[in-house]
Amino acid sequence: MNINHYKMRGNVLSYNLGGMGCSAGLIAVDLARDMLQANPNNYAVVVSTEMVGYNWYPGRERSMLVPNCFFRMGCSAVLLSNCRRDYRRAKYSLEHLVRTHKGADDRSFRSIYQEEDGQGFKGLKVNKDLMEIGGDALKTNITTLGPPVLPFSEQLFFFATLIWRHLFGGYNSKASLSPSSKPYIPDYKLAFEHFCVHAASKTVLDELQKNLELTENNMEASRMTLHRFGNTSSSSIWYELAYLEAKERVKRGDRVWQITFGSGFKCNSVVWRCMHRVKKPSRDNPWLDCIDTYPVVP
Repeated sequence: MNINHYKMRGNVLSYNLGGMGCSAGLIAVDLARDMLQANPNNYAVVVSTEMVGYNWYPGRERSMLVPNCFFRMGCSAVLLSNCRRDYRRAKYSLEHLVRTHKGADDRSFRSIYQEEDGQGFKGLKVNKDLMEIGGDALKTNITTLGPPVLPFSEQLFFFATLIWRHLFGGYNSKASLSPSSKPYIPDYKLAFEHFCVHAASKTVLDELQKNLELTENNMEASRMTLHRFGNTSSSSIWYELAYLEAKERVKRGDRVWQITFGSGFKCNSVVWRCMHRVKKPSRDNPWLDCIDTYPVVP
């Protein structure tokens, strides 16, 4: 449809990202990065959207009715470039991208699954173990992301606790010698100035804030996006970045961590470094008409 509407050339390459769920945006960024690395002096446009009508469930199965309640329409577009002439006007540079996929595990694969109910209606079934499965995917993802972004002191302490737990059966985050099932969580606030967490639901944001020990200020963009727009799937993290820009909080050298979750089960992270302070948000920023009224108490 896009190729026909915009009358694109016959040598255009088309990739289907269907079924990638709420993580599709960062998967598309990864694909665009690979294409740009192979094609110098080019551009790539990443469009992230949620169309609730496609997966609307008209049946009566309670676990399949849940997606009808929290997904909302949303769309965003991001222009990526590897042209040397765009260096001075680019907002951000892509530093790290880590993708985690737990699809090999049947329990993770079935946590969000499309199937038909007894009446033959197709819908998305959400498993009650989703939070636990998401936590496991997050742990794998941040374990991979940690070494290149964390300060050396945090890396050293993190690996020391892993060795201690392996040798002596436990070590908690308070440096106690008593066994504990809770591993040490590095302080990611030392690595990033801004956090854009996929605004799936209040429960998801609460759990992630607790597990990563983030502050309310760190979670503000995600909570306000959920408050105003709801769960817009893969486009939510771009609404959150737009919120930070509208508040004029992103300064030169700041690192922004975007993290998303999706069916599969997937957890993906991308780290951007701000090239220059965003003093004036774009005229297309979705927050311009109401940014002065935020933050609010959800």
